[in-house]
Amino acid sequence: MRHEAPQGRRVNAVGAIAPYDPAGQRLVYETRRKAEGRDDAAAHLAFVRRLAGEPASRRGRPCVVVLDNYSVHHSQAVTEDTPALAASDVHFCFLPPYSPELNPIEPVWRQVKYQDLPERSHPTDTALQTAVNAALANRAKRLQQATTNFPRPA
Repeated sequence: MRHEAPQGRRVNAVGAIAPYDPAGQRLVYETRRKAEGRDDAAAHLAFVRRLAGEPASRRGRPCVVVLDNYSVHHSQAVTEDTPALAASDVHFCFLPPYSPELNPIEPVWRQVKYQDLPERSHPTDTALQTAVNAALANRAKRLQQATTNFPRPA
């Protein structure tokens, strides 16, 4: 039987939880294969802008993005763009180093990885990305349904 090495079959995922969305807890995510470009500062800033929604006047309230200490979050490009984001009422809050227990999305990643992706091997990076997107969409739907009737802060 022919063996295909899995090199290059990596999918990066970035995500955020909007816990106080009026329609229920919302998981926003994006996946990227190596062929689609690096998960760098430019990709991070583009995700934050899509997450926050522009302009701030349509949002109606500040957007606070909680970040761990991934090197991209502290890159020069992100640091230089922070004042412009703050002017749009988008603010960063950094978690202390080595504190994944404080990051509410960590359990979601664990559930997606170990429960929602039962098949761990895929023939192509595109097939892997399709499986990851399906697992994330399923988890997002379950999170939203589970929290629809929770009381929301005023």
